[in-house]
Amino acid sequence: MNIVVCIKQVPDAKTVRFDTEKGTLVREGVEAVINPFDFHALEAGLQMRDTYGGKVTVLTMGPLQAENALREAVSLGADKGILLSDRAFAGADTLATTYTLAMAIKKLGPVDLVLCGKQAIDGDTAQVGPGLAVRLGLPHVTCVNALSVLDDGKTLHIMRINEDGYDILELEMPALLTVLASLNTPRLPSLKGKMRAGKADIPVWDAGELGAEPGRIGLAGSATRVISTSVPTFKARREILEGSAEEQVKALVFRFKEAGFLNA
Repeated sequence: MNIVVCIKQVPDAKTVRFDTEKGTLVREGVEAVINPFDFHALEAGLQMRDTYGGKVTVLTMGPLQAENALREAVSLGADKGILLSDRAFAGADTLATTYTLAMAIKKLGPVDLVLCGKQAIDGDTAQVGPGLAVRLGLPHVTCVNALSVLDDGKTLHIMRINEDGYDILELEMPALLTVLASLNTPRLPSLKGKMRAGKADIPVWDAGELGAEPGRIGLAGSATRVISTSVPTFKARREILEGSAEEQVKALVFRFKEAGFLNA
């Protein structure tokens, strides 16, 4: 089984800071980590490979420092990591990102299963998985909470969480899935895995290597722009209402009307 797992390196939410003047995240001095949901996608791929054989290839798009995320994935058991890195990729929205990832997956050859985390904690759009499936022409299921393969070896048995409960689905491979954190418990790296990761060859593919069209990658290929960002501020005003219970209720209703919460 040929499995591809797409991961993203994101700022560590515990140390992220915000520049209120520029309206951007402060990335200098902030630790970068693998997107938490992507650990569960990787674990799902490793379990599938361990059970049914094959290989797990991990892809990420980002600056050269994203190689660290790929080495961590290799330390956990991935067979190979590939970094998509080019200045031309900078500024990509989800449209341009899915195009770049799709070009890389097509370059890898036929795949049986593509796995992604439900969403990235920085962009928080949950668009890359479904968008990538459309680019590749693959059937897909989002928010996967349980996963197995039927006896025919090519049909996936899936539980998908939705707002009202869950769906039980069957999906023939090749396919793409986005997974929830509740799907599994990611393994820890072994000493042997860490040693293998340190020696692993991590190829770097740029736009030319992918044969990507310049107008479809990075900022040039993005349909959306971030015009401005801000951190919400909260101003609390406290007031103690005095008097009898009836007087306090009347005063509270008056305050609600004054604030526009109740019709006059």
